Amino acid sequence: MLFSGISNAQNLYFPPLIGNTWDTISPSSLGWCEPEIDTLLDYLESNNTKAFILLKDGKIAIEKYFGTFTEDSVWYWASAAKTLTAFTVGIAQQENFLSITDTTSNYIGNGWTNCPTLKEEKITLRNQLDMTSGLDDGVVDNNCTIDSCLQYFADAGSRWAYHTAPYTLLDSVLENVTGTSLNNYISQKVKLPTGMSGSFFKFGYNNLFVSKPRSMARFGLLLLNQGNWNGNQILTDTAYFQQMINTSQTLNPSYGYLCWLNGKSSFMLPGLQLQFPGSICPNAPTDMYAALGANGQFINVVPSQNLVYIRMGDAPGSGEVPIFFNDTVWMKLNEVMCNTTSIFQINNSIKFTLSPNPSNGQVKVSWNSGNVNEIFLMDYTGRIVFAENVLGTESNLDISNLPKGMYFVKLNTHDGIQSLQRLIKN
Repeated sequence: MLFSGISNAQNLYFPPLIGNTWDTISPSSLGWCEPEIDTLLDYLESNNTKAFILLKDGKIAIEKYFGTFTEDSVWYWASAAKTLTAFTVGIAQQENFLSITDTTSNYIGNGWTNCPTLKEEKITLRNQLDMTSGLDDGVVDNNCTIDSCLQYFADAGSRWAYHTAPYTLLDSVLENVTGTSLNNYISQKVKLPTGMSGSFFKFGYNNLFVSKPRSMARFGLLLLNQGNWNGNQILTDTAYFQQMINTSQTLNPSYGYLCWLNGKSSFMLPGLQLQFPGSICPNAPTDMYAALGANGQFINVVPSQNLVYIRMGDAPGSGEVPIFFNDTVWMKLNEVMCNTTSIFQINNSIKFTLSPNPSNGQVKVSWNSGNVNEIFLMDYTGRIVFAENVLGTESNLDISNLPKGMYFVKLNTHDGIQSLQRLIKN
């Protein structure tokens, strides 16, 4: 594993640790479809993006800042910083400060939850990393880290729920075991060896990481190279890294250690106790994994193609983690790269129309294939808001009670072909 990481480093470019120098690579030299770049950038701009960077082999292929935002502006990572925390926990484990199989109470004391003692003792650091603490995420404020907010719902390991408070308490674990502040430890172990900047700031119960866009891209490059920065193996516990970027539990195959995974058989979403079949990001390569944060803070990593893309900005739509927006960006990226990497292929022979579109009421959906058997309406986060089994070649959708915004209509056929179109509610 270590040899593999070093070997890959020889094929990747790493920017200098100091300064703003970063080599670029032209899209034309990669054989990409350059006219599609403007379409991608227009889409990003129209969806409140502040910064977008696409790395190929570590070099900047596309970099764009929107409005008054610049290369030196700073922005928050939101929950994308969860992956940075998971990476740092791995470093603390390799330094023998902790073991993720230990009960959390060993590191922050007994009574950190409102659970019965025997239930609290079942919660391990690993449960905090893979979102299976069993604590109730349906409390009034599931960001709240005080004991009265951390209530028993199920035994640790038996239920997956996207719950921020148990994750946040990993920061206290790191500070207790290392004897230094979270920012100081991350500076020593991650930022200085990679040239990253940025810091965690307390915001209510949460710790928000704030940095320049290129620092986010540096962390993506570090992830791409399995914790190795230009020959310096920062995370030497490569077994932990592989656990982090692979399915960590059986309840949600699309989740590792505070990291979202593509190409799995099913996925769950924040705030929902539902299993959705298929991949979380169908238009992205199957080996993509990602740090995803509220309002569209993204780090996408694709080892098979040596790609990293980051996005910072305001909310493109609704939802805690706008996962479907990420997939739509991948649709545009596929056009830029003149290839099709999506897990499901859009079959142009299954054409369908939405009329009227935009609409604020009834929408007629008509298609040209008698093989269609299902119709889905999804919001911007990928949440299914309507599903129906269909016969014939048309159906009607009533969107009058839905909030304004962008939705997607998806048709499925008996033989597994899927076709997608965008629908605007005005």
